[in-house]
Amino acid sequence: MMKVLLTALNAKFIHSSLALRSLKAYVDPEGRYTHIREYTINNRIEFIVSDIYKEKPDYIGFSCYIWNIEMIRIIARRLKKVLPNTVMVFGGPEVSYDSGMFLKNNCSADLIMRGEGERTYKNLLEMWTSGFIDYSRIKGITYRKDGRIYENPAVEPICLDDIPFVYENADEFKNKIIYYETQRGCPYNCQYCLSSVEKGVRFLSENRVKSDLKFFLDNRVRQVKFVDRTFNCSHEHAMSIWKYIMDNDNGVTNFHMEITADILKDEAIQMLKGARRGLFQFEIGVQSTNEMTIDAIKRNAAFGGITDVVKKVAEAGNIHQHLDLIAGLPHEGYESFKKSFNDVYNLEPQQLQLGFLKLLKGSGLRMDAEKYGIVYADEAPYEVLYTREMTFDEMLRLKAVEEMVETFYNSGKALTAVKYAVEIMGNPFGFFEDLSVWWEENGYDEISHSKMELYERLYEFFKGYSPTGHVLDNIRELLRYDIYLGDNMKTIPESLKRQGDNDERGFERDFYTNRENVEKYLPKLMEYSAKQLLRMCRIEFFDIDVYTKEKRKTALLFNYYFRDTILNKAEVSIVWKE
Repeated sequence: MMKVLLTALNAKFIHSSLALRSLKAYVDPEGRYTHIREYTINNRIEFIVSDIYKEKPDYIGFSCYIWNIEMIRIIARRLKKVLPNTVMVFGGPEVSYDSGMFLKNNCSADLIMRGEGERTYKNLLEMWTSGFIDYSRIKGITYRKDGRIYENPAVEPICLDDIPFVYENADEFKNKIIYYETQRGCPYNCQYCLSSVEKGVRFLSENRVKSDLKFFLDNRVRQVKFVDRTFNCSHEHAMSIWKYIMDNDNGVTNFHMEITADILKDEAIQMLKGARRGLFQFEIGVQSTNEMTIDAIKRNAAFGGITDVVKKVAEAGNIHQHLDLIAGLPHEGYESFKKSFNDVYNLEPQQLQLGFLKLLKGSGLRMDAEKYGIVYADEAPYEVLYTREMTFDEMLRLKAVEEMVETFYNSGKALTAVKYAVEIMGNPFGFFEDLSVWWEENGYDEISHSKMELYERLYEFFKGYSPTGHVLDNIRELLRYDIYLGDNMKTIPESLKRQGDNDERGFERDFYTNRENVEKYLPKLMEYSAKQLLRMCRIEFFDIDVYTKEKRKTALLFNYYFRDTILNKAEVSIVWKE
């Protein structure tokens, strides 16, 4: 029997390919001809080639993106040598634009599916199974025949409700992110993005979305990540979905959406205040706060409007907010980017993502690269090297800053200590810049570090960075607080240990044996014994009040059984103050 193998090289193991599952669900849900194989870009090429070869497929479909295309080129070339009669089909955003040139430059590629693939794949599979091959009849493809390259007309967009639900077995995705879409297209025209190429936005029907969401909620999956480019581009659509999720919340599942902040209405903000803490995560693309930059990329989102919404959402304290910046955009030099960074940092997002401009094929910025003096890598992911306003040296410096932000801010490690240090200094970017320089000077960028070593290194930096002993003492206590906030560690770095007296060591044991204490501070854990609570919780003494930074001996109870659903940190209670 004929076999089609659809393959994806995901960026990480926890990722999964929605595109391949959508093709299979629409065309061949029972998998009579269609099989899926997923790998990661961290797998060895030899392993992938051998694994695919063993399947002996008649057709191989590659899902192509900027992060995997270079590996796919190599894999396809090798497979073509050992499976010369197998037809190599390429699809995805990386090959849809200028598909003829891709075929010309890649001899192993036989055919390209451009753009939306469900209807195209259906027509191809019907042709392949019939045995009568005539690619001239198939819309949405570019193909090679007798040494010539042909590009057929585009395929008509599909009704999204016609695509069956792609997930059947939730257990298959137990340790992975589940991707889901309720719309295709984007109403905006951002010049660094390809989502605006398709004019207009198509939506899944409300009933269909609710039916799909019920599957996720019933199966208590950990996270559903919407791939909708602008989830809230339709106020009514977004409100309906948010309300359904809130009304049917299972207390476990988290939903991640990319939204445009400045169009989020007060009605939505008020409703969202009633959501369970941690139920939603919002990713918000700021990109820059430089007005000339925003105009050049046609972002059409004033930072003032974004600021107002982010602050209003943050007031309730129940939604994780992830704000994005892009380095290398037109008119944004190093000093301008510093300001953009500080502007966004001061909004106190749970994550501040510092990305670097990729000049995607077909994007407006790629077409205007010369106009803006943008020089970028020839190979995928086509990342900017330097611009008229920002040198290569400065781009390298920003990459080092990004690493520190990821390590000590976005990860949540040492977050309390870092925020305090930044507050003292008054310059967020300056802090991470200084840290990155020190990190490289000590060669720490060239070695891996354990979790505890990271805290130790950071304290080492603070000892040379802190302006006063008082501040350093506070930072030391806050670092220790951050350690226990994340994990019930049996050992911590010697430099951060605190020498308690005998009374302190006996306090925790006596605390749990007193049932009044348990009822007051751990009411949901009343069924557990003192011995069990000692394993589930921890009491630590601090020389300061970690919240006010006042010098005041304090005892904190860390509850690891119930964690903060946004930050994944222990719940903390003050159980004693001097």
